Amino acid sequence: MRETETETLVEAALRVLNTADPKEKARLGDEVATQWFLQLQKQQLYHPSQDFTVPDRPSRPSNVKLVSPSLMPKLGKAGSLQSRQAIVHSLVHTESWAIDLSWDIIARFGKQESMPREFFTDFVKVAQDEGRHFTLLSARLEHLGSFYGALPAHDGLWDSAIATSNNLLARLAVEHCVHEARGLDVLPTTISRFRNGGDNETADLIETVIYPEEITHCAAGLKWFKFLCLRRQNPYCDGDIIVFKECGTQERDYEAEEDDDDDDDLVIQKFHATVKEYFRGPLKPPFNEAARKAAGFGPQWYEPLAVKDVAFQLQK
Repeated sequence: MRETETETLVEAALRVLNTADPKEKARLGDEVATQWFLQLQKQQLYHPSQDFTVPDRPSRPSNVKLVSPSLMPKLGKAGSLQSRQAIVHSLVHTESWAIDLSWDIIARFGKQESMPREFFTDFVKVAQDEGRHFTLLSARLEHLGSFYGALPAHDGLWDSAIATSNNLLARLAVEHCVHEARGLDVLPTTISRFRNGGDNETADLIETVIYPEEITHCAAGLKWFKFLCLRRQNPYCDGDIIVFKECGTQERDYEAEEDDDDDDDLVIQKFHATVKEYFRGPLKPPFNEAARKAAGFGPQWYEPLAVKDVAFQLQK
């Protein structure tokens, strides 16, 4: 193996993915990310002529009992210690997969799709955040008298990753927009339940560290979904500068902001079609409109994909 100093970013990502122990995975991911930013992102991304194999499934801990999502026990509402342990355990498991998903998108799609360096930087930052979330929540779980692996878990997130393993647009739409935004929808309720249960320490951790950073993760997914759509409309755009010449000579500086022009309408239509193809079932309200908006994810993106049930209609 090459020395860390000459290791490419994709090689480092694969090293993280092939690490089974989740605490070591988080630690190693943080080390790789810190090195990336210390080098001012000048580390080589990958060897253009070298092929590498991304594992179909990353190395995972053997002590976590996996069950079907339909067989998962109820988490409760944080009113008891047992319920608080179950909720934090669920969050720890989610963050453990979020680490793998972030490094996987770098290793699996970065070279394959000739993505710009900024793409790698954004997901290195996401991966580092997710690793920190895992570490903090894991420590909190142990403080509550439990540990990761003490309770069953399901791998629904990786099921979606398998379904989108050959399509970056689908991976961004499903994992990094739909699932990330769903987390934003439920976290305020989770925070309130911990406060009502007298566990302000867990509530503060989620509210001040995890919740605001998850907004930026959703924004990253949306940003690069837009980028891919617009680049496919104009394959001659500069891959390392997020500037597009769309359908002619108009030059536009890209930011993850809402627009009402025809191009954005086409991108949103593509998002709807992609989610319908790769995500099982409709999106479920209620939605955290404020957090989604902060991520650049306006209602025109998700409401047409939602179940408009009676409870949702009453909230409108």
